Order: sequence, then C-alpha cells, then structure tokens
Amino acid sequence: MGYCKFSKFDLLSLILVFYVVHSENNAQILNDRVALLSFMSGITYDPENALESWNSSDIPVCKWSGVGCDMNRNRVVELNLSHKSLRGTISPALFKLSQLRILDLSGNFFEGQIPSDISSLYQLKELSLSSNLLDGMIPSEMGFLQKLVYLNLGSNKLAGEIPKSLFCNGSSSLQYLDLSNNSLSGKIPLENQCGLRDLKYLLLWTNHLVGEVPLALSNSSKLEWLDLESNLLTGELPSNILINLPHLKFLYLACNHFSSHDGNTNLKPFFESLVKSSNLQEIDLAGNFLGGELPSIIGELSSIVQINLDVNLIYGPIPPQISNLANLTLLNLSSNLLNGSIPSELCQMGRLERLYLSNNSLSGHIPSAFGNMAHLGLLDLSKNKLSGTIPDSFANLLQLRRLLLYKNELSGTIPPSLGKCVNLEILDLSHNRISGTIPSEVAALNSLKLYLNLSSNLLHGHIPLELSKMDMVLAIDLSSNSLSSSLPSQLGSCIALEHLNLSRNSLEGQFPASIGNLPYLKELDVSFNRFNGKIPQSLQESATMKVMNFSYNNFDGNITNKGSFSLLTIDSFLGNEGLCGSIKGMRQCHRKQTRHFLMAILLSLLITPIFCIVGYPIVWRSKFRNQLPIVNGNKEIIKDEEARSEEIKYPRISRRQLIEATEGFSSSSLIGSGRFGHVYKGVLRDNTRIAVKVLHSKAGDSISSSFKRECQVLKRTRHRNLIRIITTCSRPDFKALVLPLMPNGSLENHLYPSHSLKQGLDLVQLVRICSDVAEGMAYLHHYAPVKVVHCDLKPSNILLDDDMTALVTDFGIARLVKGADEIDDSASYDSTDGLLCGSVGYIAPEYGMGKNASPKGDVYSFGVLLLEIITGKRPTDVLFQEGSSMHEWVKSQYPNKLEPLIEAAILRCGRRGASCGLAPDERKVAGDVILEFIELGLICTQYNPAARPTMLDMAHEVSLLKQYICSPSTLVLEQNSIN
Repeated sequence: MGYCKFSKFDLLSLILVFYVVHSENNAQILNDRVALLSFMSGITYDPENALESWNSSDIPVCKWSGVGCDMNRNRVVELNLSHKSLRGTISPALFKLSQLRILDLSGNFFEGQIPSDISSLYQLKELSLSSNLLDGMIPSEMGFLQKLVYLNLGSNKLAGEIPKSLFCNGSSSLQYLDLSNNSLSGKIPLENQCGLRDLKYLLLWTNHLVGEVPLALSNSSKLEWLDLESNLLTGELPSNILINLPHLKFLYLACNHFSSHDGNTNLKPFFESLVKSSNLQEIDLAGNFLGGELPSIIGELSSIVQINLDVNLIYGPIPPQISNLANLTLLNLSSNLLNGSIPSELCQMGRLERLYLSNNSLSGHIPSAFGNMAHLGLLDLSKNKLSGTIPDSFANLLQLRRLLLYKNELSGTIPPSLGKCVNLEILDLSHNRISGTIPSEVAALNSLKLYLNLSSNLLHGHIPLELSKMDMVLAIDLSSNSLSSSLPSQLGSCIALEHLNLSRNSLEGQFPASIGNLPYLKELDVSFNRFNGKIPQSLQESATMKVMNFSYNNFDGNITNKGSFSLLTIDSFLGNEGLCGSIKGMRQCHRKQTRHFLMAILLSLLITPIFCIVGYPIVWRSKFRNQLPIVNGNKEIIKDEEARSEEIKYPRISRRQLIEATEGFSSSSLIGSGRFGHVYKGVLRDNTRIAVKVLHSKAGDSISSSFKRECQVLKRTRHRNLIRIITTCSRPDFKALVLPLMPNGSLENHLYPSHSLKQGLDLVQLVRICSDVAEGMAYLHHYAPVKVVHCDLKPSNILLDDDMTALVTDFGIARLVKGADEIDDSASYDSTDGLLCGSVGYIAPEYGMGKNASPKGDVYSFGVLLLEIITGKRPTDVLFQEGSSMHEWVKSQYPNKLEPLIEAAILRCGRRGASCGLAPDERKVAGDVILEFIELGLICTQYNPAARPTMLDMAHEVSLLKQYICSPSTLVLEQNSIN
C-alpha cells in the first residue's frame, strides 16, 4: 500500500500557485467591477427600481442586480438590465467585460449611437438593445461578433443601411435577427457568398427597405419566421427563395410593392413554392395590389391556419379546392376583384372561424351549406352583389357571433330562424332589398351586444315589443324603411343603448319619454317621421346625449337651449312648424308675461302663510336633528362600516351629505355616466370638490357585482395615473363611490369639444396623455398587487386633472387576473356574466368570438384610442359609415394613402406647446409622431392577440415619443441627421 508524501518545498510551491491564481481571479472580477461602475456613472436610474445593489461595497459583483457570473464566479458573463427605466448612453467601458455572453439592455431609454467598441465582446452570444432611443447607423463592427446567436435591435431610431458584415461575417451562428421598427433604408445586404445557414427568425418589418428580396436568403433553409411587412420592397413575390425554406411557419410580406409573376397576373408560382413547407401556419400578403387569379394549388397548403390576401387586385372565382385546407381558421379575401358565386365547397372547411369575403363582386345566392360550419363565428359577405334570400340554415350556426351581409342585393324576408343564433352579437343586413316585417324572434335576440342594423331595406309594419329584450345592445339602426305605428315605450329597457337611428320611416304618435332616460344614449335620430306632441324633457336632461335630430316631424312646444339641447343647432329641429324657443334660428315663443306675473303673486301670497304655520317647525326639527351625532339615521352605513374594518381609514360620508353636496343630485350637477351609474359633481362642507358615482337600480342584479368590483380595484391599486377613491357609501337602496373631481373633465370632451370648449388638445398634450394612460394600464397589468384587466378603456373613461395629467377610471366591468393572462373568476365580486368587455368600436375581436377577457384586450382598446386621436373619428363613426373597424379602415390606407390623414391630423392637433421649447422643424416632428401613433395603433389592434405587444411595451414606446417631441436636443439631432 503506497501513499504520496509532500516535502515542505512542494507544499510552499502549491500555496504560491494557489495564491497567484486566486490573485489573478480577484484582479479579473475587480476589473469587471470597475467596468460596471464606469458604465453606471454615465446613466441615470430610479434607485428603487434598478441598480441599488450596485452602490454597496459589501455586496459581491456577482450578486448585483442583473449581473450573472460563471461557475467559478471570477468573471461576469451576463448583464440583464431590461425594462429598468435606465437613461443615458451606452458607455464603451461596458465592452471591457470581455467574457460577456449575454447583454440585454432592452426596454430602456438609452440614446445616442451604438459604440463600435462592441466588437470587443468576442464571446457574446445574445445581444438585445431593442426598445430604446438609439439612433445613427448600425456599426459594421457588430459583424465581427462571430459567436452571436441572438441579435435584437428592434424598435429604435436606427437609420442608414444595414451593414453587409451583419449578414456576411464568415459565421453562420446567427439564428435570430430582429431589426424591425426602425428607419433603416437601402437593400437587404445579403449576397450569394454569405450563408446564414442557421438563421430561423428574420424580422425586418416597418422600415424603409427597398429592392427585391435577395436570392441568397434561400441559403437559410432553417428559416421559420420571415417578416418583411411594411417596407418598400419591390419585384415579384420571392417564390424562388420560398421553395428552399421547408421549415417556414410564418410568412409576412404585407404592405409592400410586390407583384405576382408574369406581369402581375400569375399567383400560381408563389403558392407552388410553399407546398413543401409542411409546417406553414400563417401567410399575410395584404396591401400589395397583387394581380392574378387564386390558383387551385392553394388547396395543397395542408398545414395552413390563417391566410390574409385582402386589399389586393386578385380577380376571378374562388377555387373550390380551397376547401381542402382542413386546418384553416381564418380566410381573408376582402377588398379584391373576386367574382362568380361563392363555391359551396367552401362550407366544408370544418375548423373555419372567421371568413371575410367583403368588398368584392361576388354574385349568386348565399350557399345554404354555410349552416354546416360548426365553428364559424364571423361571416362577412358585405359589399358584394349577392342576391336571393338569407338561408334558414344560419340557425345551425350556434357559434356565430357576427353576421355582416350589408350592401348586397338580398331580397325576401328576414328568416325568423335567425333568432336561434343565441350567441349573435352583430347582425347587419342593411342596404339590401329585404321586405316584410321584423320577426319577433329576431327582435328578441338578447345576445346582441354590439349592434343591430336593418337600415335601408323595404321593411314595414310596427317595431316589435320584443326589441326591448336587447338589454345589452349598444346600437340599433332601423332607418330608411317603411316602419309605421307608434314607438314602443318598452325600448327604455335597452339599458346599454348608445346609438338609436329610426329616421326616414313612418313612425307616429308621441315620442316615449323612457328613451330619454336611457343612461348611456349618445346619439338619437328620429328625423323624417310623423311623431307629434312635445319632445320629452328627459332628452334635454340627459347627461350623455351628444347628437340628436328631430327634423321633419310634427313636434310642437317650447325648446330651450339648456341641458343637452345646448349642443344642438336649428338643423336638429327643421320641419317642425309647432316648435318655438331659444335655439338660434328658431322662432320665439309668444309669452303672456302679465298673466304669469299675476299668477306668481297669487301663489306667493297663498304659500307664505302655509309655510309659516306648517313648514317652519318641520325645517327646525330637521336642522336640530342634523346637528345630532349620526346614530339612528345611518345605522345601516355604520353597521356596514364596522363589518368592513379594513375600510376604516376611509372617511365616512353619509348619503345626506352627498345629497347636500350635489344639490340633491340635480341635473345641473350631472357631469356624465358610467356603465352602471350617473356621475355628479359636488362640494362637501369642507370645500372638497368631489365626483359622486351613483349606481342606479335599473341595472338589476349586475349593480351589486359592479359596485363591489370597482371598490375592490380602487382599494387595491395605487398609481398616479389611476383614479383614487375617497370613500364609498353603501346601503341596500343606494350605492355610491366618492372620487376626487377632475377639473378638466374627460379626454372625450377635449377630442370632440363643444361650443363651450372650442379649442382641442395639441399634439404634445395628446402624447403626454397617452403616455399617462399607458403607464396606468401597464401598472394594472404588470405591477398592481392584484392584476387587473380594465375591459372598457376609451376616451370618456380617461379623466384629466389640473395639470392635464391623465387618470384611468371606471372599473365597473374590470376583471381581476391571477397570472399573465388568466382571469380570476373565483371571486364573487368579479362575476361579469352577460357583460360586454368594452364599448362599440373598442372591443377586441376575440371577445366577439367568445374568448375570455385578457390584458391583450386592453391593448386592443388602447390601439383604437391612438388611431382615434390621429383620425379625429370616433370608432363608431367608422363602423357605421365605412362598415369596418378602425383597424381595417386605417390599414386600408397604410402606407401609401396616409398623406391626407397625416396632413389633417397636423392641422387639427399639430401645434406645439410652449412648455416644450421650439422645434427646428415643427411640421416634420408632428408628422413623425403622427405616423408613429398610426403604426403603434395598427400593431395594438392586430386580430391575433398573441401578436399584440404588452401595455408595458406600449408604455415604453409612447414614453419615447414623449421624450422625442418634448426634447429640443432630440429635435436638433433629428434635424442634423436630415441635413
């Protein structure tokens, strides 16, 4: 048995070697520490959010926030500081971290250029600088990073051409390349001798790239995701490249200038090139003005799930072979030149959920076989030349939520069987030749939550009483028909109604006062009918009415320019000879002043002695009782407060105090309405200005859950851009939320100013407001103690305080979230059964397909808000006038038809606020911001929820815009780059 024996000399040598190695390791980590501290010295940050641990000498470098070391803990190999609100430039000192393998600085506010010294990080495998303010050109030295696998420079302000070295550096290690959403120009610099053979993701969307797709891309045979959307690329569709990409899953070439083969007449080579891509899931070629017929070989793309070919010049019939696409869930062929009939074979696509064939020249009958498509949730056949009757088989479509058949040549009657479509939320049969009466079965569709449009047909008879069962419908349009008889007062039960158009019919009798009491009604048109009698006072007292038209009826009586009528002109009352009043241009009413004066004297002489005998003791006792402590008068409130001990910190305000503060909830104190209640302004005895949201009982059982839900959200969330709660007042017969009064009203008031508020908001204010809203929503989705989905984001739910800071309000239909997208339905206060997740025009399309509420639904609403601000159009106006969503309407003009829209936006809100300094080129700055708003809005309103960004992303993007538009130095840099 042997053993090793060390001499003293050997032991000392071993200790010396260990000491030297240890000293070298300490020196290396010390050098990394110096590099990190040097990097930190050039940036600013929130100490509570990012690099607080970096300031402590007691904490080892490897335990600093965002820092990762190797197993021996002697070198820094990872630095992840994404979304830390860091500001400043990227210091070259950072590139002394020579062993760095992962560098992620995404989602911050870094500006300036990318230093060329980045090539020193020769070990780097992953680099993400996305979503910052970086400008200038991409340094060619970046191509020297031989080991780079992941590179993301998307969503910056990078300009110039893409360096060739990035694509051609002698290395094929790059797998992910994202340069999207910048201002890059020139051609895609990929040459034949360069081979990115491991490339799987190439994302270059939203730049200014020109030329053809380089043939060398066919060497990247592992490519799975190719997104070149929204550039200026030309040439034929890259069929010769696609045929060599068998692993391709997602292909986005929309909004370019591609043409089909053989002089823009042949699409067959393109679809042939994709047949071997057995994993292909989505194709988007929209907005390229591609010509040619759809070839039958399209039916061989067996794995395809979504096809978007809208806004092109595709002509001819729809090939029956398309029915072979057994996995297809979305087919969009709208806005083309298709003709012929709809092939019945199309109805064999058993998984199809959304079918868009609108705005073509399709003719013939609607196939009855549509009734066999069990999963069909949206069918849009509008703006064609279809004839015949509406098939009875639609009754079999139990998943059908949106049926759009407007602007065709349909005849016959409305089939009563449509009443069996129990999930239908939109029914639009307008602008056809449909006759007969409105079936009671269809009028009783209480599932309709968006709108019913039967206008411009040949309908006659009375309006069915069953229409009152549509208690969640937001818009009804029965105009331009031959409907007669009186208007049922029961329509006052349509509590969610916002738009009602009954114009150009033969309706008669008195107009029901109950309709004026609808809590959310904004627009009413009853012109060109035979109504008589007085216009109900309830319409004038409505807090929500914005647009009304009573012209060409037989109304009579006195009309004053008070209340909601103050928004109207004489044009709303033309053709009613019996009307008189104080509206400008209307004839004055004859006043019998002497008689009224004598009557007033007699009444005062009669009332005064009665009050002295009877009334004074009552008032005295009431006053004495008010001075006593609240014991018996508010037992229910005290009992409720004691039961909820966690709310003891909120001040107690009784119902009596609220009545006093709001002058008895008078109409003069009414300032707006929410989903379930009216909002009144008031002043407490201590001069505190408040807004009181009183929930009304006509909302039924929903009122209790809405009140509890809003209380839960307001109690659990705290953010500068969310409305705070002062207190609540809850009794069995009375529930109210007491909130601080916002002196500048809602964003809606400023987007659509009345005569009392003639000046709207300028672009700087709008960008700041959108930034505030995005910050508040990002907090709700990502940082709040209980994550919240708002579900009803729109201008009227955005309030502005003294300094025009925006606050999100109205959480009456909000949902609480457990995880990233998981809705918490376990709590009783969060039940929103039967409620629509939003308002018309702002509702995410997946909600119309029966999907649960999610944060991505709020992102969609925010995108609509951005587009609304730029277009100056309400989404409901676009919906009813253009027959499309805001997204579809703006996308149809993007990018080649945007100039008139941008010019109009500059004229409307392009002036700059003095607080932001002077811009060297004001028009260019405004144009840049408006275009960015359009692009962000379109990204947020994509059909696929998974493709939308998060509100955290949007908060960052809009904050960059705010900094750009409000920073004179930024503007100077921008001008210099132009010059």
